Amino acid sequence: MAGGIGSRFWPMSTPEYPKQFVDVLGQGRSLLQLTFDRFKGVCPSSNVWVVTSANYAGIVREQLPEVPVENILLEPCRRNTAPCIAYVSWRIKKLNPKANIVVSPSDHIVTDVKEFDRVVSSALSFVAESDAIVTLGMKPTRPETGYGYIQANLSLPSSRNKELFAVDCFREKPDLQTAREYVAQDNFYWNSGLFVWNISTIVNALRVYEPSIAAVFEGIFADLGTEREQAVIDREFPNCPNISIDYAVLEKAEDIFVFPASFGWSDLGTWGSLREISEKDADGNALIGPDIQAIECRNCIVHTVGEKRVVIQGLEDCIVAERDGVLLICKLSEEQRIKEWGK
Repeated sequence: MAGGIGSRFWPMSTPEYPKQFVDVLGQGRSLLQLTFDRFKGVCPSSNVWVVTSANYAGIVREQLPEVPVENILLEPCRRNTAPCIAYVSWRIKKLNPKANIVVSPSDHIVTDVKEFDRVVSSALSFVAESDAIVTLGMKPTRPETGYGYIQANLSLPSSRNKELFAVDCFREKPDLQTAREYVAQDNFYWNSGLFVWNISTIVNALRVYEPSIAAVFEGIFADLGTEREQAVIDREFPNCPNISIDYAVLEKAEDIFVFPASFGWSDLGTWGSLREISEKDADGNALIGPDIQAIECRNCIVHTVGEKRVVIQGLEDCIVAERDGVLLICKLSEEQRIKEWGK
């Protein structure tokens, strides 16, 4: 899923060039490209599908030349994750109604790719033999208020895979005190937004729990995969309700499991989260760029991947970021205001 317009990383990302297309980590690869890279051990590039905005079609094709052009699906407007997932599901169903699917955001990171491969492969084997929905739950390392949580029933592991447990319920993003209570228990996990299921499972779930979305894609099924596809998508996709897959299906489905996992996951939702997962110097500064010197600075995140030399002095708990002639310097505690500054 690569259609988001997140601008919380302004000026590094903008609505015209959002963070999934940016080299956030300073590794020479965008988050979208890193997501593609980590699936190389799971499936061939011909089985990778990207759903994105029509506005980003050129960027996706440029960054992922390995993905067949016909596998890049273009949304004419934003309708949240349920219509996005429905579109690609009915499209793949046209080719292979028995396919097993991993749904992944394009702007998250994973540091332990080997463990990621193991977990995903195990989950794919599980859903291939059942009608279950599997969500990957991340073991929490702190009381995070920016994530939703999954409450698992650890007394009910699956008989076919002891690493999977029945989901009791999904919890909305909590306040700090509630997050601390969740972390103090051993059966709460961060909702990563990574899902694994069989095509027939998700199609049938949408038919049952969100029939208005299913009706749209059932109605245009004959046109999918033909030269008429984009025209009918442009016409019918806006008729889908704006709803997340969590609300549309996951919070209503019965045969749903969580796979508790730990593979260095982060959704990189804030500059603070980028600093947290980045390598830091002895003073807690994360310096992402080729030539940065931090003098008497503490706990800062500096992102300047251009060629210019950067020297900062005397800053504490700050963000310093530069892209395309725009320079941002602000307190980490004020980063919620970045979206308004970037308008």
